[in-house]
Amino acid sequence: MSVSEPIRLAVFDCDGTLVDSQYSILASVHAACDAHDLPRPEAEAVKRIVGLPLKLGIARLWPDQDAEAHAVIAGFYRDHFDRLRDAGNVSEPLFPGVLEGLAAFEDAGWLLGVATGKSHKGLLDSFAEYGLAERFVTLQTSDTAAGKPSPDMLLRAMAEAGAEARATVMIGDTTFDMEMALNAGTLAVGVAWGYHETEELLATGAHAVASAFHELPAAVEDLMARR
Repeated sequence: MSVSEPIRLAVFDCDGTLVDSQYSILASVHAACDAHDLPRPEAEAVKRIVGLPLKLGIARLWPDQDAEAHAVIAGFYRDHFDRLRDAGNVSEPLFPGVLEGLAAFEDAGWLLGVATGKSHKGLLDSFAEYGLAERFVTLQTSDTAAGKPSPDMLLRAMAEAGAEARATVMIGDTTFDMEMALNAGTLAVGVAWGYHETEELLATGAHAVASAFHELPAAVEDLMARR
């Protein structure tokens, strides 16, 4: 009796992995600072919290503020980001090779998913310019699941796609992505073009780190063959 091949699922982070949103994120963080008389954090500090749920990221930037202040700042940030987008001033370019890389995964029989700290609306807004949303069979966001590094989003993605952990890979640019993957029992593959350093990703437990998007399909296939 033949054994059917398992469903293979490649789940991608968004910010720092598929799109480079750091400049619009930084602009909104600085606007929130100015509106609430807070010191502006350095760009590197802001990049460190990309991928976390917004309130948690805000709390890390301003640990001396209380939970109520964090909620107010987060609300201002969202509103400001929306205003930037409505005015056509949000910059979220795709990283080089994204479209070709996603096509290579699809051609090899992989289903695609997303697990991101963005809201569902924010994710769809980011994808709208590129018509990306329909490429993914599951979209997991911070407004319906626990944030990284909890495995919740990845577990939900596997459930929706009908995939098992042994045939699933999480691909992202931060240690939060790698921790989520390990917590869910999937492969963890980092990317070197995002917001955390390669050495950090490997130290967190990444099984591999790709230096360019076109390297990802082969790197994942090699890991799967050895899994």
